[in-house]
Amino acid sequence: MILLGAILIASGYVFFITPHKIVPGGIYGISIVLHHSLGTPVGLMALAFNIPLTLIGIKVLGPRFGAKTVTGFFLTSGFMDGITYFYGDYPLLNDDPLTSALFGGAIIGLGVGLFFKAKATCGGTDVMAMMAGKWTHQPLGKLMMTIDTIIVLLGTIVFADWKIPLYSLIAIFVMGKVIDAVLEGAQTDKVVLIISDQFENIAHKITNDFKRGATLIAGEGMFARNPRKMLFVVLRRREIVLLKEFISSVDPKAFMVSLNASEILGNGFRSLREKLEN
Repeated sequence: MILLGAILIASGYVFFITPHKIVPGGIYGISIVLHHSLGTPVGLMALAFNIPLTLIGIKVLGPRFGAKTVTGFFLTSGFMDGITYFYGDYPLLNDDPLTSALFGGAIIGLGVGLFFKAKATCGGTDVMAMMAGKWTHQPLGKLMMTIDTIIVLLGTIVFADWKIPLYSLIAIFVMGKVIDAVLEGAQTDKVVLIISDQFENIAHKITNDFKRGATLIAGEGMFARNPRKMLFVVLRRREIVLLKEFISSVDPKAFMVSLNASEILGNGFRSLREKLEN
């Protein structure tokens, strides 16, 4: 997974991101700025940043960064400069930075997702944010966002092009969505909360026809202070449509809330043990 992830990350940068001067934050974003300003290789400069950052990170944070992370950023830098050497430094999609940001963000996100599944990281910004978090006691996500924002603004100033932040943010957004999809899978599950006087009929439908479990929660309506019963159930997207039709037929006044579930673990769905083993 680390090998494939490194190839994908390198390809996303070389073919789509770097030629259009898109700066999606991180160490590679800084390396792209230096590449177009000084002519330095992107992969080599990223390696030059990652090695000392990792060594400092080990000293400050302890041995959190194993051989997988080191292997990952060495392979990514090597593939990046290797592909550039044979392919060149021009975009796969000429004069189309928007589509390049979409494709590049998706391919890089897929590669980073494979890194994470292999329990490796890309180094760079992660290490910087962890060290800053130890000193400032700020949330890691907020620090990573701050660092990436500074890097994007640096690219904007150096290249003097205000379209760069837009394309960079698009690439960062797509990367994040693809990483989540790789780690969590394509979720089609829904969490449903139902308040109805016909809760017994609805629960019978769920447990007998859909073969799903349901939990009955006792509550109280805050306006009339009447006791209420609420059903908590997790269903597939297709089952939601069938359940809505049934509820409409038995209790048109029922109150129903349907929420997207990012991950469902447990009986009837993916087991927690399987999740941890994979």
